[in-house]
Order: sequence, then C-alpha cells, then structure tokens
Amino acid sequence: MPFITVADVLRLSVITAGLPRVAAGGEQLGRAVRWVHVTELLDPASFLEGGELVLTTGMPHPSDPTQLRGYVDQLADVGVAGLVVELGRRYQQVPPELVTACRERELPLIVLARGVRFIEVTQTVHALILDAQGELLRRAQHVHELFTSLTLRGAEPEELVQTAADLAGCPLVLENLIHHAIICAHAGRPDGQILEAWPRRSRTATTPDRAAVSGPEGWLVAPVEERGSRWGRLIMLPLASGAPFGPEHTMILEQAVTALTLARLTGRPMWDRRAHSSVLLDLLHWRYRSRTEARLRAEALGLPTTGHRLLPLVVDHVTAAPGDTPVADHLAGELHTAGVKALVGNLSERRTGLLIALARASAWQPVAERVARDLQAVFGTDVVVAVGPSVTELSEVTGSFREAEQVADAIGPASRARPFHVASDVGLPELLYTLRDDVRVQKYVEHQLGRLLQHDACHGSDLLTSLRAYLEAAGNKSIAAKRVGLSRQAFYQRLHTLERLLATDLESGPQRTQLHVAVTALEALRGL
Repeated sequence: MPFITVADVLRLSVITAGLPRVAAGGEQLGRAVRWVHVTELLDPASFLEGGELVLTTGMPHPSDPTQLRGYVDQLADVGVAGLVVELGRRYQQVPPELVTACRERELPLIVLARGVRFIEVTQTVHALILDAQGELLRRAQHVHELFTSLTLRGAEPEELVQTAADLAGCPLVLENLIHHAIICAHAGRPDGQILEAWPRRSRTATTPDRAAVSGPEGWLVAPVEERGSRWGRLIMLPLASGAPFGPEHTMILEQAVTALTLARLTGRPMWDRRAHSSVLLDLLHWRYRSRTEARLRAEALGLPTTGHRLLPLVVDHVTAAPGDTPVADHLAGELHTAGVKALVGNLSERRTGLLIALARASAWQPVAERVARDLQAVFGTDVVVAVGPSVTELSEVTGSFREAEQVADAIGPASRARPFHVASDVGLPELLYTLRDDVRVQKYVEHQLGRLLQHDACHGSDLLTSLRAYLEAAGNKSIAAKRVGLSRQAFYQRLHTLERLLATDLESGPQRTQLHVAVTALEALRGL
C-alpha cells in the first residue's frame, strides 16, 4: 500500500543508526505516518493533527509521573503515529512511567540509544511520504478510471464489489439496512471467517457519514445511498494479517460506493432479490463447498436454519405479463408482512423459488395454502404452486427443491383445481403432461388414435368424445351413453364404428387401458 508506516520508518538507515528499540506499542507499528514533527514542547498536541511521528530528546518532559502520563495522553488523544525519544540529553534511560503510559494507550514508543540528526530523519521521511502520496494519486486515478469503465458498461453489483475486494486485498460485504449480507466478496478468506453470525456482528458497528473505521472488529464502513436516502452500506473487513487500513483502502471503498450508488440509479436495483435468487439456485444445484458455507450464506440473508423446518416451494407463473408486479417481489412483501422468514427469488423467467423457515412444531399446509391462494387472487388461476417435502437440514433442500420442480412440471391446465400440489398429486395425467414433448409419446398417440382423429376431421364427427366417455365409465355402456346424451342403441352403433376404425376389441380390458392412456396423453399434448 502506498503509505509509510512506523515500521517502515524504523527500517530507514537514518533511524537504524540510532539503534532503535520498541519500548511500547509494538502491535501498532503498522500505523500510517502522515508527517514527522520535531518538538520539545511539553504540550505539543495543539500543533498536531494526527498521524505525525513525534521526535523528541525528552528535554521538556516533567519528572512528575502524573504530568508525564498527561503528556502521553495528549499525544494519544490527537492520534499521533508514534513517539521517538532520543537518549543522552534528558534521559540516560527511558522512564518506566513513560513506557507504562504508552503501553496503556497503545502508543508506539521508540527509544534511540544513539543520537541521530533529526533534520535528516524529517527530510528522508518527508520525501518518502511525498513519493507515497504521488503514488496514491496515480493509484486513485487508475481506480477511478476502472470503476468509471465498469459503471459505463453497466457492470452488475457483484462485479463492482468483487473488483473492490481484489484491488484492496480485503473481503467486502454489501448489506442492506436490516443487516442482510446481499453480496460477499471473499478475497481469499473462507466464508466461515466472514459471514459467521453476520447480522449480530454487523449491528455492533455503527454507520458513519463517510468511509471510516467502525465497530469492535475494526471494519471500514461506508454508507450506500439511493436518491438521498440510505439504502445500506459497504463493509471492508480487515486484512488477515491484522495490518491497519491505509488511505488506499479508504479510496477504493469510496470509489466502489460511488459506483454502487450510480448503479442503483441507472440499473436494476432489486439487489436483495438477486441475492436471494443466487442462494436459491446455489442450493438447487448444490454449488457450495460445505454445509457450513451454505448455512452461513442463508443465515446472512436472514433465513434461520438451525432448529427450523425448511419448506421449499416452486411457483410457475406461466401467463404473467411482463408489465405485472413481479411474482417474487409480491411474495417477498407478503411474507415479510406476515412475519414469515423466507428466501424468495427467481429460478428462471417464469419460475420463482421460496425457501420458508418454519418452527419445527408448526404445520406447513396453512402457509402453503396462504401463498397459493394469495397468488391466484392476484395473478390468476394459471399460477402453479408446487411444494417439496419439508426438511430439517439445509443440505436436504436440494432434493426437496428438485421434487417440487418435478411436481410443477407435471401440473397442466387440467390439474390446477387444487391451491397447491405435492408429489402425491402426480398421477397418470400429470405424468403424461410432463412427457408431452417426448416424441415417443406423440408417436404412441398417433398410432393408437390417428385413424379416429382423421375420421373426425374429415366427417365433422365427434367419435373421440364417445370413446372418452366409454373409457371413463370403465366400459359401462349405459353410463357412457347417458354422459354423451345418446340412446343406448345409437351409442352401441358408435362403439362398433370405433372398433372398426381402431381395429380393436373395446370389451378387452388391456386394450381399453391402452386407449385410455392414449386419450389422456392426447389431452396432455393439447394442453387440456
């Protein structure tokens, strides 16, 4: 990173000539040095702004330990990078009270056993600082141009966040106002170190007005706004090495926030729904490396998994017009209002997925029926709601979702009387509806019924209806004749015609079964 730290200064030859020793604050040597300030004043804080490396011979230091502690407190309060004390003029050895005070305030204290020329130290360090600042400006220009290019080509928010993480070498998390992790860019850090108990940890870090370090974990946080109102925030987690954030980290975070803000103004702003869709698709196809990774990702979006039953639903909205309210958005709003925890996202253009968390002792049927009836009231009866078996482990969701998808695929127009459907609702008509695009099914229908369909088409007759009534009556001619409104004698004549056209014996149970399958398949092919 293009900034000078206390540790960098200690490696300079102008300092090593003084045989430096870190007497206190060794864990804080990564602090950035903004400037070097030489002073022999007892109260130098009024001349400091923070980030300075203070050089002194200790000449004005008081002998009173209380006053010595007050001196250190002034430096720590203003935020200096460190204190360098040269021995020989005021001290032959550094006072223990000074060491204790610096240790308590975590202020780096460097003791020089030999005298050095302070002017050479300031000149050397200031030259390096100016070079670093120039490099930071060049770097900032590069980062600005990169994010501008991404914005102009309409980059998705996932790419913007990942780019920032790659540039900074730190994990980043984009979250909304209720602390759900919408996007997580790892930067080489495992999910378990990033998203574990995310909502709880996130609430301990306040949101500053601009990029700043916040919270007990030392996150770098910046707000993300939309049309003047706060939408969420972008969080940069510390480096795995524990090194502090520098100016470049802040610059990268601010550039990413600007790009995200512009993306919300000019692009598709439903990032929450995109995040839910991503997790649902990853669960459906099980793209996670471990159960822990899947659990953390779902919980970071507000879905409780431990101690709950998980109910997958698949919603097909086959005739929803593009201008209608998106089904996923409608469902998310309704479930949120009802206090139901769920992931809601699009699995495809016409298919929406839900993963609902329920208390283990609660019944799932009322929830499924409420979802189905609400959708049918808003979007019409062409909406199909398929329910997979409820599970208690997130790793079992994949199989349950796949079963729900298979059920949804099988529900044709003739099967939509129920508000929702489960696997036991899939019978012969639903199975054949699933297979309606299979050429073998189409050939079977044509082989069994082709001559009959051709006869009806050429003569304007409706023998197919008579055949269907006979098959549905299980071969009872009287019942079938009554259903089609014919006398028994007229109906018998139609049966003889059917036997001739189909070259079959309608009194044969197996042959009636074959024809019943063919008629049912024909209805599936016609979408009835």
